[in-house]
Amino acid sequence: MPVMRWLAACLTSATEVLKCLGPFGVCAINSHRLMVMDRMTWLSQRRVAVVEEYNADAASWDEYSNDAQQHWVGRLLAECERGGVVLDAPCGTGRYFPLVADAGLRVVGIDQSEGMLSQARRPGIAEALHLVGLQEMSLDGRFDAAMTIDAMENVPPEDWPIVLDNLHRAVRPSGCLYLTVEETSDATIDTAHADLVARGLPAVRGEVVRGGVTGYHFYPTRDQVLAWLSEADWRLIDEGFTPENGWGYRHLLARRD
Repeated sequence: MPVMRWLAACLTSATEVLKCLGPFGVCAINSHRLMVMDRMTWLSQRRVAVVEEYNADAASWDEYSNDAQQHWVGRLLAECERGGVVLDAPCGTGRYFPLVADAGLRVVGIDQSEGMLSQARRPGIAEALHLVGLQEMSLDGRFDAAMTIDAMENVPPEDWPIVLDNLHRAVRPSGCLYLTVEETSDATIDTAHADLVARGLPAVRGEVVRGGVTGYHFYPTRDQVLAWLSEADWRLIDEGFTPENGWGYRHLLARRD
């Protein structure tokens, strides 16, 4: 269910209950609406911060080598027939474009950062590049596979179903998706959440806005991710985990049903 319809349904249900409470109920529901709007505004500000940081850093972006990601990209590409088209969403500077081309495949990239896209254009590998976010992407059924790497940590929980639906729509039936999800310790998440709440910010557990993250991070649980994938009709094929320094990557390979 789209986020706005879900919010409207919640508010409608709450209104029916609070009618029984008279003026106190009206005050409560108005307060609830204000809280929802505050969160939407806050998330919008966080997203702007993310884009601004990527734009500012694009020219000097450190495209670190990640052997595990390269392995999983290779597995994704092996699912495609030669000459097929792969969606890199978001593509950043186009780090994995050469791998796609070397596999005899074509690549299309999207990104919400113009700075990143300007770097991705330079090698001349991509068939097309689009300035659009994962939440707004509307590309219907033309791709043999999609990869979403180092990106979902910048997507709030409300938008995960939207993004997975958009990716599902973009990929042909039986096509595959490679998705990375960052994970960190419960202690880090709990400390960050307590800090945000103490500052009066409308955060939910799993959100982090401090200590070197790019504008905003959300760390869902594995169970949350698997539930969202299933709801969007992505069937998990395989997964793995690579530990980093105090955190790690979960690698998910899924097929569109």
